[in-house]
Parts: sequence; C-alpha cells; structure tokens
Amino acid sequence: MHKLRSFSVAKLAKGYSRLSSRLKGTGGRPSAPLGSRILTNPDDIFKHNMWDHVQWTEEDEENAQQKAKENAFVKIPLEEQGKFDTEAFQYWDKFYEMHQDKFFKDRKWLFLEFPELLPSGAKSQAKNRCLDNPQASYPQPSGSSRDKETRHKQHNSPTHFHRNTETSNPQTESRQGAAPETTEDARQTTTYPGQRASFRILEVGCGVGNSVFPIVNSIKETDAFLYCCDFSMCAIQLVKDHPDYDDSVCHAFVHDICEEMASFPFPPQSLDVILAVFVLSSIHPERMQGTVNRLSTYLKHGGIFLFRDYGRYDFSQLRVKKGRCLSENFYTRGDGTCVYFFTKDEVHHLFSNAGLEEIQNLEDRRLQVNRGKKIVMHRVWMQSKYRKSYPLSTQHLTI
Repeated sequence: MHKLRSFSVAKLAKGYSRLSSRLKGTGGRPSAPLGSRILTNPDDIFKHNMWDHVQWTEEDEENAQQKAKENAFVKIPLEEQGKFDTEAFQYWDKFYEMHQDKFFKDRKWLFLEFPELLPSGAKSQAKNRCLDNPQASYPQPSGSSRDKETRHKQHNSPTHFHRNTETSNPQTESRQGAAPETTEDARQTTTYPGQRASFRILEVGCGVGNSVFPIVNSIKETDAFLYCCDFSMCAIQLVKDHPDYDDSVCHAFVHDICEEMASFPFPPQSLDVILAVFVLSSIHPERMQGTVNRLSTYLKHGGIFLFRDYGRYDFSQLRVKKGRCLSENFYTRGDGTCVYFFTKDEVHHLFSNAGLEEIQNLEDRRLQVNRGKKIVMHRVWMQSKYRKSYPLSTQHLTI
C-alpha cells in the first residue's frame, strides 16, 4: 500500500474536475453504471471510502505496468502449477470451511448495475431497496486483510442434461465446448426444477449466496426462478442452510463449469440471464473460452450474460507477492486460490467468440480509501453485458 502524496491528490482532483465539468454539461451521470461520486477537491479525499470514475495519469500507468512486471518476473515452475487447477475445489472448500459465510457481504448493488437480473415487475421495487442503501451503488470488497470479491469454479455433480456430441449443431461446433441446441418440444417434455417459471436466472460461482439471497428476496411473488452453482460442496451446503433459502424459487447445486461433460439441471436455451461475478478470473486462462462457450448455449435467444471481475493493474494485482505468478496476469494466492486480471479487449473477445453481442463493456476505475490509515488504492474492475442474438430469419438468407 502507498500513502497518497499531496501532489498526487492534486493531480487526481484536477482530472476529476475536468470529468465533473463534462458530466455537468450533459446533465450529470446517473448513479449507474459505476457510480457518480467524483472527487473535485483534494481536501475531500478522505471524506468517503470510494471515489468513482478515476482518471489515471501517465505516471500511474507506468508505475502499475512496472510493478506488475516485477511481480511476474519469478514464475511458479510448470511442474508445480497443475495442482492449482486440478485441486481448485479443494482450496475453495478449505476457504469456506474456515470462513463460513462471514467473509463476503451481500451484493446489494446488483440491481442498480444489473437490472436485467429481474423480471420487469420486480425491477422498480429492487431498485428502491438499492437506493435506500448508501453503499448499494459501490460494488466493492468488504473489509478483510485479503482481496475479497474473489470467486471460483465449481465441482461436478450428476444432474439431468448432458452434452450429446452426436446431435451437435454445426454452428455451435465451431465454438469450443459448446453444448447442443435443444428444441422447444424437448424443453417442454422434460421435467426440471424451475420448468414452469417464465424467467430463469443462473449464477455461476455463487459461493455462500451473496448474490443469491438479494436475488431470491427480490423475485418472490414473481414468475422467476434462480439456479445457483459452485464447485465447493461446503459453499453450496451453506447456501442451502441459509434461512432465506427457498427451493420454490431457487435451486442450488454443486457443479464444475470447467468440466466439458458436466451436466446442468436444465436444458440448453432455457435461461434468460447468466450472472458471473468474480468467477471467471479464478479459471485458468486456457479454459475460459470453452467455459463461456458452454454456458452461452444455455441462454435463450435474447438472453444476457452479466459479468463483473478484476481489471488489469488493479491494486490486488500490484500487491501480489513475487513468486506467485502462474502465467501472464494470472496468479495464485497464499491459500491456493487463483486470480486473473482482464482488459476490455480480452473480455470482448471472450464473449464475442462465444457468439454473443456486446451491450456494455466498461472498465471501472475507482479510488478506494482507508480513512483511518490515510491510504488510497487504485481499484480496477471490469463490468460487461453480452446478449445472445436471435437467429437470422430464412427470408434474410434468401438470395
């Protein structure tokens, strides 16, 4: 951590002042996306825990690049790297056995940034709850000695709908790991949890339910249903033991989203929304594309994939200890869990290569403040929305 020097505060405030002027000229920016707390006066730096829309100086960029380069100079030997992938669920099980549900706070900001999570009838009510919470529009880690908003892959569990390579659609075969298309008749004749719901959500890497229960409590009395999975059996048990867990609107299950032949308890093309918050960063970079490809086949046409994760040169990347680097921008922590740091271009390629179209792809740069210790940290997160487009009609294909 670095204490913010006075000249740095002045530079930050000068940049924010220009940004604030532009915002005022356009009527101001709403609380979403990504907040609207702009630092314009250097003397105000320690009045709040977080400042939005940070503009980095060239010096900030150069220092971050140099620090990341230094931290990645010594890499873990290849022969020692495999366990961080093959034994990942064990590391996360140990994490949840130790911390239970006390490590993360519920993400009450979800519905401001991702209103697509809810059917139309529930959106206004959920938004009002977010606005009543002064921290709702600030998606940030809760207090702890390690970086918080980390998530994970999940462990395999027998469920109902398996991939069938003999019936794969040629269009999906071109995307690595894509599941086959399923006809409407097949979806109607197969029984599965949430089948009667008109709006279905899947959260992958749900952990102990910090997104699950804000969603569950907002979709009651609606025609929506939530699926949530994690590869940590301990995490899923904690979700099921939670007093707000309600199997009439939610189905929690153990699942490894990286496992190509793993099955889901619902058919392809049955989901309206997929949510991945600090999940994909925990997956080995070589397995990310196949994972997104497979997940995307479960979206309905018009369905949306909501993503939030770490961005390149986030403070947590710059403070990684030397000797913890697995590959470029991919690290393991002391407890064996892993983390990758994305760029906007990488996020775009990841989802567009899965056949999804961009709705939003933002780099969220903030200044996080420890007011007690007079310390500031540059935070960088990615926030994106990608939609599965409708197929072209036959008339458009006619020559």
